[in-house]
Amino acid sequence: MNNWTPETSLSKKPHRVLLKRGEFVDHARGGRVVPYKIYYPVDHGEGKIPVILWSHGFGGNRDGASFLSRFFAGHGYIIVHITHAGTDSSLWQGKGGHAWDILQKVKITRETTLNRMYDIPFVLDQLEHFALENPDIGEHMDMSRICMSGHSFGAMTTQVMAGMKFPNHENRLMDLRDNRISCGILYSPVPIGHISDAPPEDLYSSIDIPLFHMTGTDDALPLDDYGYEHRLIIYEHSSHPEKYLQVLDDGDHMVYNGTRGKLAVNPRRAEHEDAIKIAAFAFLESYLKDNKVAKAWLLAEYGK
Repeated sequence: MNNWTPETSLSKKPHRVLLKRGEFVDHARGGRVVPYKIYYPVDHGEGKIPVILWSHGFGGNRDGASFLSRFFAGHGYIIVHITHAGTDSSLWQGKGGHAWDILQKVKITRETTLNRMYDIPFVLDQLEHFALENPDIGEHMDMSRICMSGHSFGAMTTQVMAGMKFPNHENRLMDLRDNRISCGILYSPVPIGHISDAPPEDLYSSIDIPLFHMTGTDDALPLDDYGYEHRLIIYEHSSHPEKYLQVLDDGDHMVYNGTRGKLAVNPRRAEHEDAIKIAAFAFLESYLKDNKVAKAWLLAEYGK
């Protein structure tokens, strides 16, 4: 892809994409079940290809953001979506009323949040076994090239895996960084001032991998009351020199998940989805496939 441009990346005929669903069981955590959904390309002719993890937002599940993952898989990546028990769609499904009204009343314990974080290294461990048992997918999984990504609560999960400090049960900051992850994409980053009174530099400066921070001017938190500017705290205080920021004009919170919730119809949705796909794809090509032309474009468009 020596002539990489956004236009050529969209016009290139994508590979056929297949799905595989299943679940991993963590016996070390009392039989905790972690459902997964894997998007993978066939007939891609690339040998080993990178792996992307996707972590859903509050009240979501492994089925979100399919517009992103089908696109990435179609262009030579394997994407693993997981469902985090305790912060997933089971909190509202079948309970009557709108999901957001129900979720607004839910109190999430620190233990539940930490279990969400622990899901990531557990899934990475399991993928090694999965690759051996499912050679049709596994023979193409390059576990040396892994990107972590997620939306909202999933972005917070990505931040933690990238090195952001997180408070334990005693509110002492802990490091849950997983060194197998080499880069990350934050779709609606989440600052954690609501659960830790530590200064931002103590929380975010330990982030030590390249991150792409994505938000929009209408990206207010649906279940709280602060604007998109608050999400920039992580970008401003993370210390890794290679960081990128996309702020979509009129972009809202749910555009990254491919659903609307209670938000009104966004007439710019298709435009925003294309902008998100292309920017994220340039980041992936840059950091998982060492595409220097894509990186030059990325730096010019979204670099610090």
